Amino acid sequence: MLVLHPSVSLRPERFGALAYSFDTRKLSFLKHPDLVRVVEALDGVQTVDDVLGSSGVDPSRWPSFRRALGTLVASQMLVAGGERAA
Repeated sequence: MLVLHPSVSLRPERFGALAYSFDTRKLSFLKHPDLVRVVEALDGVQTVDDVLGSSGVDPSRWPSFRRALGTLVASQMLVAGGERAA
């Protein structure tokens, strides 16, 4: 159960979006609109699988989405739902 870190802003782009952290000054490229839709849908309540399913992502693509989300967690762009208020 993940959410976008409160210090991260998404800027829509033709290819997807840019994610910028005002805390770490890191910039990440979300290279597909489907990934942007998934990241925006993460609410800290639903599981990643629930969000992938409700976002219409084909299950055959879920492993690549999980890897991308893992990278965003490692770079502190996404955090566990309970960490949002911290």
